[in-house]
Amino acid sequence: MIGQTSVYGLYLPWLMLLALGALFALWGVRRLLASAGLYRWVWHPALFDLALYVLLLYAISRVSTFLH
Repeated sequence: MIGQTSVYGLYLPWLMLLALGALFALWGVRRLLASAGLYRWVWHPALFDLALYVLLLYAISRVSTFLH
């Protein structure tokens, strides 16, 4: 996973692109969980969101290594 990509001449590390993908996925998952009412059962929503972001980033990075 060490590497970089060029976006219009700007070299970005892969981890930054994966982190942005995980951020967009987190926004979608948070909306789904909030509409389902799950946040009523969560003790500390900020910690829950952080843990969810880390899990999404891990999952996206694992999927990207399998596809690469």
